[in-house]
Amino acid sequence: MPDDERDPVALGVELLAHLEAESLSVAEAIDRIETVTTNPGLQREILDTAAMRGVIDREDGLVRPTSGGTYVSFEGDVVVRDGEFDCKRCGASITTGHFVQFDSGELGPFGSTCVRKVLGRA
Repeated sequence: MPDDERDPVALGVELLAHLEAESLSVAEAIDRIETVTTNPGLQREILDTAAMRGVIDREDGLVRPTSGGTYVSFEGDVVVRDGEFDCKRCGASITTGHFVQFDSGELGPFGSTCVRKVLGRA
């Protein structure tokens, strides 16, 4: 699904639901949400929607995923494609893109290190 056809709020909420971290600062959560949108209004909406739906708890400047184990499977949920890409997180030119498959759309491309950082594995 092209970037302009996906719902950034749904994708951002789904990303937060799959984070592999016990807790993140709001700044760290925004760092990950920026892979979906750089629009500050949409970023706030993603955080607010995720909290309202019970996907995360926000308290004292921390974001805590409430899912407890709905992590992304690198074998089943991440598709690797060769080509000419710019990493969605760091902007580096990459020839192997990692794309995370969520129900609400695809997120990426990312380099091998950045996909782990975005998902909270690094």
